[in-house]
Amino acid sequence: MNDDDERQLLRGRVYGAEPGQPGPLPGKTYAELVGGPLDGLLLDVTGWTQDEIDTGVALQTELGQHGPGGRALYDPRPGDPGRFDWTGDSP
Repeated sequence: MNDDDERQLLRGRVYGAEPGQPGPLPGKTYAELVGGPLDGLLLDVTGWTQDEIDTGVALQTELGQHGPGGRALYDPRPGDPGRFDWTGDSP
């Protein structure tokens, strides 16, 4: 399976959830990850403060340019709190 196949399998799933776990749950707040290695995954931002959301996130992934242990960087999209845009990868 190549990286594109792996990314397709992840679409619509929640970041950090184990395979087979339920997708988005009622009562939770999610942001869609757009672009980059985690494109299409949902990030559970339930309970996050506005400062935490504004800071963006560095999410561990094996699919980024740095491989295992690397991180994909996502920042909230201005004017659209339901989406975080990919800004690059970090070791």
